[in-house]
Amino acid sequence: MKTSDFYFELPDELIAQVPLENRAESKLMVFNRETGDVEHKVFKDIVDYLNPGDCLVLNNTKVIPARLFGTKETGAVVEFLLLKRLSDTRWESLVKPGKKAKIGTEFTFGDGELTCEVVGIGEEGSRIIEFKFEGIFETILDRLGNMPLPPYITAKLDDPKRYNTVYAKHDGSSAAPTAGLHFTEALLESLNQKGIQVAYVTLHVGLGTFRPVKVDNVLEHKMHSEYYMLDAENAEKINSTKANGGRVVAVGTTSTRTLETIAADNGLVSEKSGWTDIFIYPGYRFKVIDALITNFHLPESTLIMLISALSDKEKILKAYETAVDERYRFFSFGDAMFIC
Repeated sequence: MKTSDFYFELPDELIAQVPLENRAESKLMVFNRETGDVEHKVFKDIVDYLNPGDCLVLNNTKVIPARLFGTKETGAVVEFLLLKRLSDTRWESLVKPGKKAKIGTEFTFGDGELTCEVVGIGEEGSRIIEFKFEGIFETILDRLGNMPLPPYITAKLDDPKRYNTVYAKHDGSSAAPTAGLHFTEALLESLNQKGIQVAYVTLHVGLGTFRPVKVDNVLEHKMHSEYYMLDAENAEKINSTKANGGRVVAVGTTSTRTLETIAADNGLVSEKSGWTDIFIYPGYRFKVIDALITNFHLPESTLIMLISALSDKEKILKAYETAVDERYRFFSFGDAMFIC
């Protein structure tokens, strides 16, 4: 299986640069994964495609202002992207330019209320950073950090809250679980009134979800590990849905990867936390999810490989061609697809 098998032509102008004013007004492509048939709707119409007894599974991670700019003693400015919290003071971080961040190098942020030292080398050339500060780290980060928008978004984000879901709760992500960005509190209430359950998982999104595939053979790609949590109450919601014949509908590939990491072969889940580097591609047998709400993804990415595993690569690529023809908006602030 080659990475190039998942390539498609995407005009640059279809990469969404800003979110819509109303989250729920994005386009929605409803895609039948067996037949490949599509319908064109608006996201708030998702209520019509979910049934009483179904369970939506949302990732309630919260994006932190994970982009920091530090200064060396020489005056050189270096960019840090916090990826993974390893302890109260230690993080794994991407650093640009990396050559300026050798082990032992120290950096100062802001007026010096936050400093760090590079203490090690992590995965894929990342750096292990030890921070020094007084007070609460999250409070300092809120003052000094910036929201870590993906590199394909070049427009300024006027409201940083738009890069978080309305139900974001647990700090820790360096990128948003973007399928969830379409939900409003009013839409969630409409789903509740229809008898659709909502369960929450947490997966702190880091490099693993968005790291490009740099090998020709898909099977040689290794995912970066990310931290996940599922508590007993939400596990019970998912299991009771399966037992009662409802569908488990994952919202986003991050929720999907979390559930498929936790699930036993019989499709049941249990309270669990840990690190996952699960890589889902065609040939994978899904254990728990029955349907998926997701955005439109990058060519040759692990994300388009995942959705191809849920359906069929040829059908998915044909649907993507239709999305391009119909001028759907792609990536983080783009439109959505319901694979059912």
